[in-house]
Amino acid sequence: MERVLVPTVAAAAAVLVLAVVNASAGHAKAQHHNPGNHRAHGGGTIHVVERATTDAVTNGSGDSAGNILTFANDVYDSANANKVGRDQGSCVRTVVGKAWECTWTTFLPEGQITVEGPFYDSSDSTVAITGGTGAYRNVRGSMDLKYRNQAGTEFDFVFHLIG
Repeated sequence: MERVLVPTVAAAAAVLVLAVVNASAGHAKAQHHNPGNHRAHGGGTIHVVERATTDAVTNGSGDSAGNILTFANDVYDSANANKVGRDQGSCVRTVVGKAWECTWTTFLPEGQITVEGPFYDSSDSTVAITGGTGAYRNVRGSMDLKYRNQAGTEFDFVFHLIG
């Protein structure tokens, strides 16, 4: 019995060591692929400001369900001083005078982040991060959309990244 147990324990230890080495190598490779970006690996927060300058509503007269809102706006750093990217997307009016359902992509230097969820006419909302590319290819999480002014011309996008 002892002859069988010793090789089995040795084999199990070798498999465990190999698994730890492979996991460590994969983690090092991911960090090396995108040096200096800790946001995309293990999560983090990205805060940008959208300046809504191109918003256009089509597909009907007045405010009615089914209207389409399209946009392609610049986004700036959290101080709203330096342009860091852009976004583009669309929304469908779901509740007249109150809500839209939106999907858009924010383009940043290290990749893109796509979100989907509600946009409210007069209050902040939280939308789901549905995917990304580049440094954000494995992310999920949520994005807080916050009004910066009552005119609805500037919004904080606070991405809470997981993964």
